[in-house]
Amino acid sequence: MVLNQSRSKRKPSGGRYKYLKVRRQYESGGSPALTRIGASRIRVTEGLGCTQKHKLLTVDSVYVMNPATQKVQKATIIEVLANPANRHFVRRNIITKGARVNTSLGPVVITSRPGQFGSLQGVLVSQ
Repeated sequence: MVLNQSRSKRKPSGGRYKYLKVRRQYESGGSPALTRIGASRIRVTEGLGCTQKHKLLTVDSVYVMNPATQKVQKATIIEVLANPANRHFVRRNIITKGARVNTSLGPVVITSRPGQFGSLQGVLVSQ
């Protein structure tokens, strides 16, 4: 079934709108990537204008920038500590932008969008 991001067929009162057009491709949505911890897997999907999106399905490492030294290192992900997108994502170890993860270098806040971009980047949080 296709996810549709157009206006609902129903009014707030429960009545039906007169639907004057058919669904368009640009109104269709996609299922979320729900990036988890595991061996790296990427799904490539087509976007509008012959573009490609690289959705991270599973990932085991993150590129971490240390603000004190301005250096970037690769670290392995241990677990998800907090996720402001959804509190239930923590126990399922789902990573989204803004999630706080525990890595081999310490706690990191994710700054990239793993469902839209092919790699995972974050910033080290001082304790």
